[in-house]
Amino acid sequence: MAEHLSLFDLNHQIKTQLESAFNSTYWVVAEISELRMHRSGHCYLELIEKDTDSEQVKAKARATIWAFTFRMLKPYFETTTGQSLTAGIKVLVRASIEYQEVYGLSLNIKDIDPTFTLGDIARRRMQIIQQLEDEGVMDMNKEVDLAPVPQTFAIISSPSAAGYEDFINQLENNPYGFKIYHKLFPAIMQGDQTEQSIIDALERIYTYEEVFDAVVIIRGGGSTADLMCFDSYLLALNITQFPLPVLTGIGHERDESVADMVAHTQLKTPTAVAEFIIDRIASFQAYVDDLQNQFTNESRRILKDQQHRLDLSVQKLHPLVKQTLSHQKRKPEEAAQRLLFLMKSYFDNQQRHFSHVKESIHYLTSKKVKTGLQETDFLKTKLKLEVQGFFKNKHQNIHLAEKTNQLSDPFTILNKGYSITLADKKVVKETAQLNTGDIITTRLSNGEIISRVEILKRTH
Repeated sequence: MAEHLSLFDLNHQIKTQLESAFNSTYWVVAEISELRMHRSGHCYLELIEKDTDSEQVKAKARATIWAFTFRMLKPYFETTTGQSLTAGIKVLVRASIEYQEVYGLSLNIKDIDPTFTLGDIARRRMQIIQQLEDEGVMDMNKEVDLAPVPQTFAIISSPSAAGYEDFINQLENNPYGFKIYHKLFPAIMQGDQTEQSIIDALERIYTYEEVFDAVVIIRGGGSTADLMCFDSYLLALNITQFPLPVLTGIGHERDESVADMVAHTQLKTPTAVAEFIIDRIASFQAYVDDLQNQFTNESRRILKDQQHRLDLSVQKLHPLVKQTLSHQKRKPEEAAQRLLFLMKSYFDNQQRHFSHVKESIHYLTSKKVKTGLQETDFLKTKLKLEVQGFFKNKHQNIHLAEKTNQLSDPFTILNKGYSITLADKKVVKETAQLNTGDIITTRLSNGEIISRVEILKRTH
């Protein structure tokens, strides 16, 4: 049988070699990919290192911070960095290498350098800012026009946040009585899910883009660690490219987040955002009031100038009116003399005209009477002949009518052998007027026949 080792023996030899080769502690740079705190107080981590180009994991190791060490390192790290000790951050830790036959290789973390993480956070933040600038989107949202009087706002916040309540209270109880409309789009505002939650809220608002004047992102402050999510590249990118102006008031008094930097307008707190909105509307109202005052004053000035011009015109008009009236006073005398001359000329002309007309009428009347007498004699002879012809023609027509009536007389027709059939005293002209059983009267030249209809035969 070939020489061999048991698994335990192999692992024990590895442990012995590692303890011999790595008998000190080492400062190690790694990214925390997982972090789990046990109820016993111990902290279990998974550390990784990624390739800078491909982001692929090229190294991985388990690590442990025992409870008595973790109780000191955690508050020290978070107080110094303002950042929670959590997955996703890079750390510089001092660790010893341990190897257990059952659990394999692990690092026992004994210390941590928070200044390294601070530098890494700042470096990543600068990388995000540089990337946004290189992509040309850093100031895109700032270039979106904010309405002079913004009155409809989409709010991204947690409905239970005190900052949200303060914001709404200040809007609705503004001293000017402005009516400002708002709609809450709830989002998680701290923790690992903050980035995606705010992006989802922006996407929901996008479907109502035409309804709102602007978007407001607010929260009620918090530690630096709580606000690290606002340094996210994806969140910043969504804000820069949003079609509505974005106002931020995330309650970070000391530092400026990347989300603040790319927003249209950044303010420190939710109440500061509310004051900005109210002041903007009030400024526009003051501008309109000022325009109204300018218009009123300018109108008064123009009216005053026109009144002055009118007064000057009246002063100039007075002597002109006096001169005109004097001139017009002489005109009636001249007009009267002219009128007398025209009347005399008119009556003279009319006298001559009437004399001429009188002579013309006498001549025409004599001529007309003579001609009329001749025409009367002619008409008298013509009328006599026409009357004689008329009465002769009428006499012939009357004689012809008598003959026609005699031939059309029913009795004359009956005497020729014809008869007339009556039904209900009405002449029967066709079988359609009769029904079987009707009583009919047949009138002859010398009497009547009363009969009943038994059979009707119609030809068509």
